[in-house]
Amino acid sequence: MSDGTEIRPVGIDDLLERVRAGYRRIEAQEAHAAAGRGEALLVDIRYAALRERDGVIPGALVIERNELEWRLDPRGSHRVPEATGHHLRVVVICNEGYASSLAAASLHQLGLHRATDLVGGFQAWRTQGLPVEPVTG
Repeated sequence: MSDGTEIRPVGIDDLLERVRAGYRRIEAQEAHAAAGRGEALLVDIRYAALRERDGVIPGALVIERNELEWRLDPRGSHRVPEATGHHLRVVVICNEGYASSLAAASLHQLGLHRATDLVGGFQAWRTQGLPVEPVTG
């Protein structure tokens, strides 16, 4: 920085701990119940090869990570119809619950303060025997 203050790099483990401290993460059973009651939007950010290999969560909206902010910004011109407002409770799901934490933190920066992510990701969902269906088409 120009004022002589040094910016210290942070490791990914520290970064994950820092961003996760900013919201309450959600377990698979709670996410399933909230989605079933219409109280949460499940968003699968896994890339296509993982979805094809492992399947998808019925009813989850698939938005790959590189498009997430554009699709969920309620003010954005490229938003999905489900992006109805900043009050939306979004549960971001990646494969194992790491990338989703960073994605949820990014959604918080857009004003989606109820955004969270799934502890253990899709793999935790599947391990707990929650609904999964093969990719079709």
